[in-house]
Amino acid sequence: MTDRVTARVVGTLFLVATIAGLIGLPLQESVVGGGDYLTAASAHSDRLATGVLLQLVMGVAVVSIAVVIYPVLRRGTERLAMGYVVARALEAVVDVVGAIGLLTLITVGEKYVAAENRASFAALGQLITAERDWAGHAVLDAAVFSLGALVLNAAFYRSRLVPRWLSVWGLAGAAAYLTAGLLVMYGLEPLSTPQVVLEAPLGLQEIALALWLILKGFDSTRGSTPPAAGGARDQHAPSIASLT
Repeated sequence: MTDRVTARVVGTLFLVATIAGLIGLPLQESVVGGGDYLTAASAHSDRLATGVLLQLVMGVAVVSIAVVIYPVLRRGTERLAMGYVVARALEAVVDVVGAIGLLTLITVGEKYVAAENRASFAALGQLITAERDWAGHAVLDAAVFSLGALVLNAAFYRSRLVPRWLSVWGLAGAAAYLTAGLLVMYGLEPLSTPQVVLEAPLGLQEIALALWLILKGFDSTRGSTPPAAGGARDQHAPSIASLT
């Protein structure tokens, strides 16, 4: 793909991931966000499954972003390019683990509704929802998604493939996102107003970045020189002829 096509694909994938997340999370919360979530999971399994499917779509999209943009990023900094691939792959793993937990909750909900002694199923449901909250709103935000955003925007800032104001916005948003995840780890209620406020700037930046890439593309005058094989060290290495 040319850089122009790559930029459009990456921008489109960012929008797909964002839209899938914005639709999928409310669908999930409408089922599991209430008090009697096990009964709701049994009664509204289709809605919950749709939310899970959108979460998986988001996971595929974020990995695809890293894979598609890697050849462009590596021209300026191969380490950051590879780091971005790793961060996005870890993010997809967390998404899949959370999706499996939510699908398991459907089965637990069905067993809970049919059982006479519901205590054990209620306890299991609490464990599953706790795992989802810790993984999706603490570990993902503090150690995975925010890390990927930091790496991507650092690579953009260094290579100037996009305007630096957009990269700085992303770096600041990633720092706020990381802060939100840490606060959840230390007791902040998941999806509470402070968390949403801290995470909103990065979400808006990713939409702005996606639109920029689709409409403007990468700055083709930046980051266009691929790294030399062997790096700077080889430039100063003596030749075999000079040693003989």
